[in-house]
Amino acid sequence: MAEILPIRFQEHVQLQTLGINAANIGFNTLTMESDKYICVREKVGEQNQVVIIDMNQPQNLVRRPITADSAIMNPVNNIIALKAGRQLQIFNLELKAKIKAYAMNEDVVYWKWITPFMLGLVTETTVFHWSIEGESSPVKIFDRHANLVGSQIINYRVNADEKWMVLIGISAQQGRVIGNMQLYNKDRAVSQPLEGHAASFADLVIDPSSPANKLFSFAVRGANGAKLHIIEIDHKDGTPVFQKRAVDVFFPPEAVNDFPVAMQVSKKHDIIYLVTKYGFIHLYDLETGTCIYMNRISGDTIFVTADLEATAGIIGVNRKGQVLSVSIDEDNVIPYVLNTLRNPDLALRLATRNSLPGADSLVLERFNLFLQTGNFSEAAKIAATSPRGLLRTPATIERFKQVAVPPGQISPILQYFGILLEKGELNKFESLELARPVLQQGRKQLLEKWLKEDKLDCSEELGDIVKQFDQTLALSVYLRANVPQKVISSFAETGQYNKIILYAQKVGYQPDYVYLLQYIMRIDPDKGSEFATLLINNEGGPLVNLEGIVDVFASLNMVQQATSFLLDALKENKPEHAALQTRLLEMNLLHAPQVADAILGNEMFTHYDRAYIANLCEKAGLFQRALEHYTDIYDIKRTIVHTHLLNPEWVITYFGRLSVEQTLECLKEMLANNIRQNLQIVVKVATKFSEQIGPSSLIALFENNKTFEGLYYYLGSIVNFSQDAEVHFKYIQAACRTGQLKEVERICRESSCYDPEKVKNFLKEAKLQDQLPLIIVCDRFNFVHDLILFLYQSGMTKYIEIYVQKVNSTRTPEVIGALMDVDCDENIIKNLLLSVTGAIPVDRLVEETEKRNRLKITLPWLETKAREGSVDPHVYNALGKIYIDTNNNAEAFLRSNQLYNPLIVGKHCERKDPYLAFIAYERGHCDLDLIRLTNENSMFKHQARYLVSRRDQDLWATVLRIDNEHRRQLIDQVVATALPETQDPEDVSVTVKAFMAADLPNELIELLEKLVLEGSAFSDNRNLQNLLILTAIKADKTRVMDYIKRLDNYDAPDIANIAVGSELYEEAFTIYNKYEQFVNGITVLITNIQSIDRAYEYAEKVDLSEVWSKLAKAQLDHLQVHEAIDSYLRADDFANFAEVIHIAGRSNKYDDLVRFLQAARRKVREAMVESELIFAFAKTARLADLEEFISSPNLANISNVGDRCFDEKMYEAAKILFNSVSNWARLASTLVHLGEYQAAVDCARKANATKVWKEVHASCVENAEFRLAQICGLHLVVHAEELEELSRLYERRGNFDELMQLLEAGLGLERAHMGMFTELAILYSKHRVERLLEHLRLFWQRINIPKVIRACETAHLWAELVFLYTHYDEFDNAALTIMSHSADAWEHNSFRDVIVKVNNLEIYYKALRFYLEEQPLMINDLLVVLTPKIDHTRVVQLFQKTNNLPLIKPYLISVQQANNAAVNTAYNELLIEEEDFKSLRDSIEHFDNFEKLALAQRLEKHELLEFRRVAAVLYKKNRRYKQSLALSKKDRLFKDAMDTAAESKDPEIAEELLHYFIEVDRKDCFAACLYTCYDLLKPDVIMEIAWRHKLNDFAMPYMIQTVRELLVRLETIEKASDERSTKDAEKEKQDSAMMGLGAPLMITYAGVPTPQPGFMAPGQPGMIPAQVSGGYAGLNGFQNF
Repeated sequence: MAEILPIRFQEHVQLQTLGINAANIGFNTLTMESDKYICVREKVGEQNQVVIIDMNQPQNLVRRPITADSAIMNPVNNIIALKAGRQLQIFNLELKAKIKAYAMNEDVVYWKWITPFMLGLVTETTVFHWSIEGESSPVKIFDRHANLVGSQIINYRVNADEKWMVLIGISAQQGRVIGNMQLYNKDRAVSQPLEGHAASFADLVIDPSSPANKLFSFAVRGANGAKLHIIEIDHKDGTPVFQKRAVDVFFPPEAVNDFPVAMQVSKKHDIIYLVTKYGFIHLYDLETGTCIYMNRISGDTIFVTADLEATAGIIGVNRKGQVLSVSIDEDNVIPYVLNTLRNPDLALRLATRNSLPGADSLVLERFNLFLQTGNFSEAAKIAATSPRGLLRTPATIERFKQVAVPPGQISPILQYFGILLEKGELNKFESLELARPVLQQGRKQLLEKWLKEDKLDCSEELGDIVKQFDQTLALSVYLRANVPQKVISSFAETGQYNKIILYAQKVGYQPDYVYLLQYIMRIDPDKGSEFATLLINNEGGPLVNLEGIVDVFASLNMVQQATSFLLDALKENKPEHAALQTRLLEMNLLHAPQVADAILGNEMFTHYDRAYIANLCEKAGLFQRALEHYTDIYDIKRTIVHTHLLNPEWVITYFGRLSVEQTLECLKEMLANNIRQNLQIVVKVATKFSEQIGPSSLIALFENNKTFEGLYYYLGSIVNFSQDAEVHFKYIQAACRTGQLKEVERICRESSCYDPEKVKNFLKEAKLQDQLPLIIVCDRFNFVHDLILFLYQSGMTKYIEIYVQKVNSTRTPEVIGALMDVDCDENIIKNLLLSVTGAIPVDRLVEETEKRNRLKITLPWLETKAREGSVDPHVYNALGKIYIDTNNNAEAFLRSNQLYNPLIVGKHCERKDPYLAFIAYERGHCDLDLIRLTNENSMFKHQARYLVSRRDQDLWATVLRIDNEHRRQLIDQVVATALPETQDPEDVSVTVKAFMAADLPNELIELLEKLVLEGSAFSDNRNLQNLLILTAIKADKTRVMDYIKRLDNYDAPDIANIAVGSELYEEAFTIYNKYEQFVNGITVLITNIQSIDRAYEYAEKVDLSEVWSKLAKAQLDHLQVHEAIDSYLRADDFANFAEVIHIAGRSNKYDDLVRFLQAARRKVREAMVESELIFAFAKTARLADLEEFISSPNLANISNVGDRCFDEKMYEAAKILFNSVSNWARLASTLVHLGEYQAAVDCARKANATKVWKEVHASCVENAEFRLAQICGLHLVVHAEELEELSRLYERRGNFDELMQLLEAGLGLERAHMGMFTELAILYSKHRVERLLEHLRLFWQRINIPKVIRACETAHLWAELVFLYTHYDEFDNAALTIMSHSADAWEHNSFRDVIVKVNNLEIYYKALRFYLEEQPLMINDLLVVLTPKIDHTRVVQLFQKTNNLPLIKPYLISVQQANNAAVNTAYNELLIEEEDFKSLRDSIEHFDNFEKLALAQRLEKHELLEFRRVAAVLYKKNRRYKQSLALSKKDRLFKDAMDTAAESKDPEIAEELLHYFIEVDRKDCFAACLYTCYDLLKPDVIMEIAWRHKLNDFAMPYMIQTVRELLVRLETIEKASDERSTKDAEKEKQDSAMMGLGAPLMITYAGVPTPQPGFMAPGQPGMIPAQVSGGYAGLNGFQNF
């Protein structure tokens, strides 16, 4: 038997398989602050990143590009702390937000999360704490002790209350690792140096009644041995003293250099986990220091650990990347301590303290021992602290109660309870036993105290006991015990009705609310109403329907409460409450109309029976409410006649509810009955609803009733808001007929809606005394002509004067025109015109008179206006026209007057005198009209002068357009007359610009020559000279050279540039030469004329360095390198050395370049010059000069020059250069090309760069220098990115053995990575198959398994493939591979281990078919492991198809517990075949999931009796009692038959069986059947059968029992009847007493209730007659009351 281990050891994940590089798994790069996260810093290529592994989902790695020196995850939350140099930052990864940041003044050498909200920071001198909450900076806690100087800090711990801290460091001294610790107390601010390697703080509960002891444990291995110390810190009074422990820590002899590295204390089990460097785990009991277990769990150092919260163990990571955990095996630790350690005291202590299994017999043994020896206090302690409550049973309590207690001693039961109360809470039985005596002694306060402290286990039984003493306390117990029925009963009994519903909903209990309501209403009606409201207003919906609650109120005659309740319950006005609304209104209309009126007035309800309620309102005298509810017009007309009893405002509002037809009908009815009385309200109604009814209908209503007064008031109220023309016209008519002329005048003036023609005609016909309304209408709507004709012909001329003088003087022009049309006398017209004092529109007056050719008639009036100082242009326009027409000094008027409109007057003058028109247009700047006039009349001289003086470019552009046929004449006048006459330069400038804009270069030249060359005032004008030359350049280039020579006052550089742009190079050169601009001159020769020879001659002529530089640049551009360098040397100009170097190098003129650079180096100290000089030496093979140059001080970039020499294959020069600057990388490459391989390897070693190693390695391989190649290769294979290319190099050349030798040599390197192991495995699969499996077994953890899997598949290496699939957790593929290639890969035990781990369920069944075909005898062993995972029905079907069910009988027996139909059926078939009836009967009794009838039908024909008996049992189980009885009777199994009849519960079957027994003469069976079927048989039937067949003796026991039961039943009935009678009598007394208290309102089935204040009984004034006595004719809900 395997040894029982007290621990559980588990590998959670292998970090390397997750893609973590082994080089990054170490103390400096990997952190684990808790069992939740692992954080790894790594570098992929050139990018730094942080990998976060969530231990709950280790496959989902989170990689973030973060550059930091250290990263630690928060132990609880998704928060990361980062350290880069002295900069600290904290980020919340979930929220993607920075929490805090701080820059330290010292380097942080170690840091750690000491709590989820606090970081511990350790520098070289100080320890800080930094909270992530708030904005605080790190706070200094203490200074480091001198004993930690030079130590590497490996841990920092803080105890739970953050008062004690320990800082741990290690250092190498005298050939061993020394551990130094600093223990610090915050309260005392004192440090103590200690020697130790690992430490931890812990809390230990020694006495449950006392606070926990604070302990400090630490382990040390010194020169004299290893010790574990456990000491108490901060001892408090009242707590047991903890004795200091110091125990030896065992280390194996071979672990000489081993020492503790980590310590964790399990808070759950109080176990110390101690981990050493060599991977040993030690477990110690915290209380005693006893070593429980020690073993090695890892071959590599576990460098980081944390608490494993799930199992209260320890979790850590070793250098291979294994995440391992160790925890206590709660099922095995106690047996291990008992059997292996043989320490029963420790086992009992552990089991009691942690409630662990395994020590039950020991606990019972000690308990019994203490009881037997009379040590009751220890027995009580044992029972109270027994693991898992082993002894906390009623039996233990009884045993304590039975113990005789000597006088003066405490009862064991009290001791027992005392210990339990100190330790924790009591269970149900203990609570009941303790509560009874406490309550009987009147010490209720103790019970309350224990309840508050949760010491008691509340139950219904405890509540029932407490209820006898305190109802409220009992309610508390019921609440804690969750007994809803008792809680609600207690709430009702204590009057806490408002809590009933809340509690019932909270616990999901449904009480009888109707019964509760009746109970509360009888006790307290007000509270009952509130409770009813709560029932209805429940958030989840009404708990009782409204009708039921109303019935409760009615049954208790509480009508007033019913009304109040219904008003609240029906306030939402829902359609489904229509009947209840009607019921409520009817109730109050019959008993209290004023209440009903108030309810209706509030308009709370809309779904009641309105017609029925309207009728009741009318009968009750509530006419307004009746009208509100009536819809029939006849009912409305009948009621509306009582308007004197109604509120007029309400009546008006009421009409708004009626239709138009109904409104008109009612208004007609009101006017027909009493027009005087109702006219005012009719007008108000008509006014308010005019828009709805329509003014036409209302006008017809008033006109039909011949009331113009009503029509006037009605229309007067709406006319101001109406747009209807007919309304306005009718209003004017009504106002005229009622004599309201002022209103007629107002509406005619203000209204815009009437038909003016119709109103004008009406007013003419009306012949009013005052014609002002007619004047207003005609004035507004332009009927002036008709008005003047009407007034003039009617002899009312005074109204004409009134019209123009007082009404509207602006209409004077039309009036004058109309008077002219009727041939009125001119004097009258002139006098009328002069009499008007108001404003007269002159333009219209002129228009009216001009139309009739009588403008002159207005001259007196116009001159009067002019004398008055009028500024109206129309006045002066008219005067100008009259003066022009009469030839009265017109030119003087046109030139002097500034107020007329030149355009209008000019138009008037054009045909009469064009010159006068020109004067008008010129004064008004009427440009276009002036141009048109002068063109039409050939007035070009006037036009030219006007254009020059006007200075308008747009106007110039208009006249100088090419399509202007008069342009030439105009230009001639401008050149000949207009410009020579002017002395203003601005006129000239504008004109010239106009010619330029019009693109008239030749004309412009003509103009400019006249101004510049002919001796005018503008001859020396620089701008005009420039313009002349430029225009010639543009229009006539042949004149340019002449102008250049003749003119001297122009801008030479600008003109020269323009000449160059116009390709006039000789002219430009002439200008430059004339003005001594030699550089520009040679530039033209070089660039434009492109004559290098002329340029050389010109340079020789002027002999200037700038000119030589220009020439040199041009020669260089033409690749005349030798000549260019000579020119540069003559110019002493080396600024363009870069281009000279470039072109000379491209032309391979290095000899000339050396000459140039040597001269340039004396003047220009540039790195490029000296670098190019070195390169030129190399190109000219002057190596001696080169060596001399680089040996002297210089600025050359020798490395760059060396690279260029290397690229040009000048390896000797490159060798000299690279050697001079110690560039070993490039020197190695150079030596390779020179064939010096050993020297190249030496240089590569000095360079130590991957690229160099790669190049040297490739050369060595190409030249078969494999020894040197291996040296280089070992530096390459450690880089994963280089491995693939290196392998291809060897494989391409067929050097497979050399490649494998290289990789084998590299496996032992410290930086060996996964790619090397993988590539070697692939090579083995191709070339050394026999070595592959051994390689996989040794290094499978460091191999990229998917790649090797593909290689093994290609090579058909099935055993190796299965091994890889298994270790890659690809169990599906492993199983399929084994089954596909069983000859090579199958082995039963390994296959069984694999198959249970597959994910695809189909593989299970493939495995079963595989075993059935190849290994049938081992199939049951396979089924054992597959049982929890397979579908039993499918398995049975599989083996049924192949007829192999007997093969799996053990499997069927093992899985029958699942009660599967297919399994049961198959197993039963096997048992039938084997004729094993006992097993078959046992099977069908315990497992009933199969086709019972089918099996019964098969078994009833079986030849064996027992099988037929099983068939009878099946029929009985399937309620086929008759078939079961038939089988039992057939086989004479009479007891089975009687059992079947009794189970059937069918009297007929029982009687039939009795008759059968009589028939077969089995009297004994008859008597037995009476006993068995006693409950099914009727006494009279039995008496008859017994009497008829003389079986009275056999039936007598039955008859005696029957008589006895009858007597007992009669006694019970009599007793119940007496009790019921007594209760009914008491209830009647209570009801009588309640009926006698006052006289509450009631709604009864018949009769009239007594009226109460605020209500009215039927029959009283204002009510309808009382209902007949036959019953209450109310709503349906009350009809059966």
